[in-house]
Amino acid sequence: MALTGLLFATSNPGKQREIRGLLKGLPLTLLFLDDVGSPPEVPETGTTFEENARLKAEGYAPRLPGGMVAAEDSGIVVPALGGEPGVYSARYGGLGTDRERNDLLLERMRGLTGPDRSAYYEAVVVLLLPGGGERVFRGRVHGFIAEKPLGTNGFGYDPIFFHPPSGTTFGVTDQAQKDRYSHRGEAVRALRAFLEKALRL
Repeated sequence: MALTGLLFATSNPGKQREIRGLLKGLPLTLLFLDDVGSPPEVPETGTTFEENARLKAEGYAPRLPGGMVAAEDSGIVVPALGGEPGVYSARYGGLGTDRERNDLLLERMRGLTGPDRSAYYEAVVVLLLPGGGERVFRGRVHGFIAEKPLGTNGFGYDPIFFHPPSGTTFGVTDQAQKDRYSHRGEAVRALRAFLEKALRL
């Protein structure tokens, strides 16, 4: 399969940093939305992470004719809150900053203890192939919502996502450790394995 270019449809600096590191060394040109004119956002009207990832991949595909286009949708899920924030993680409560969204989630969880504070991050990557066809890659990591933010690394809900194997939040772990365990790390490593096979590396 002739694969030379991959547009990963995100303008989120945190996601770009993680994806760039996870795909480092592949013999293809990796592009982000900033590299193709920063097109208007594709509305995320799906009810699942996969639906939203597919909407974004299809919506941005014309930006790289003949190339591969990938898009990811992800978020944090708290079963005790009926799955909130879920697909609305990036716009939870209509609030504009990570800190505001973290504070809202902590407030919603006030009084919850033990297993009721369990949560998981989920990521889904949809890859559209030249000439048609798609592949879907998934990742999930389980943990708990901490009582208060801890650490300034990462982005999103990382400062309040306590990861038991790491013994702390993703706001404290360094990037290499987060990539090893995270939902996005798992999904993008699966994408990388597919690309390596397609490129016959």
